[in-house]
Amino acid sequence: MLTSPSLRFACFALSWLLLGACTSTSDYTPKPKGYNRIDLPPHSYQQLAPGHPYTFEYSRYARVLRDSSYLAQPHWINLYYPQYHASVQITYTDVNRSSKVFNKLLEDARKLTSKHQIKASAIDEDVLQTPNGMRVAVFELSGEVPSQFQFYTTDSTRHFFRGALYFPTATSNDSLAPVINYVKKDIVRMLNTLQYK
Repeated sequence: MLTSPSLRFACFALSWLLLGACTSTSDYTPKPKGYNRIDLPPHSYQQLAPGHPYTFEYSRYARVLRDSSYLAQPHWINLYYPQYHASVQITYTDVNRSSKVFNKLLEDARKLTSKHQIKASAIDEDVLQTPNGMRVAVFELSGEVPSQFQFYTTDSTRHFFRGALYFPTATSNDSLAPVINYVKKDIVRMLNTLQYK
């Protein structure tokens, strides 16, 4: 006979667990893997305010912020999307007709992209031509990288314009895919409307 209250409780708990384990699971349906829904507004653009040696159209949903890094030069800016915590970091350098400066900028742009090779599953490079005749080198990075899209354009004598899309988050890029594609369209619009002064 069970006389100890703790022994009786243990037997009762064990019986309860065994009965619960015998329930039918035939009505269970596994749920597909999903991500949070991201509502994206329609694309809308505005002209960059004067004050830079370049101009372009950028998204109305982005804020233009001055680059605050210690290396920043006067015309380095960030297009920040507060709703998505995304940033398009833009650097601009006057080549000043120096082949040495131009070659260093070109090498730096390639190094900055190749730094992501550790985590990137692929880096696709393409050269595009904008409607106003500029050639743009575009790099699309796949995998769990903080920068999924990078680019630069130059006339090789005066202007070197480089940009990179960054998400400062550990979120899987699969779940960010709609935002990445949305911002890429904004970057394409920016490059197609880019003009130097």
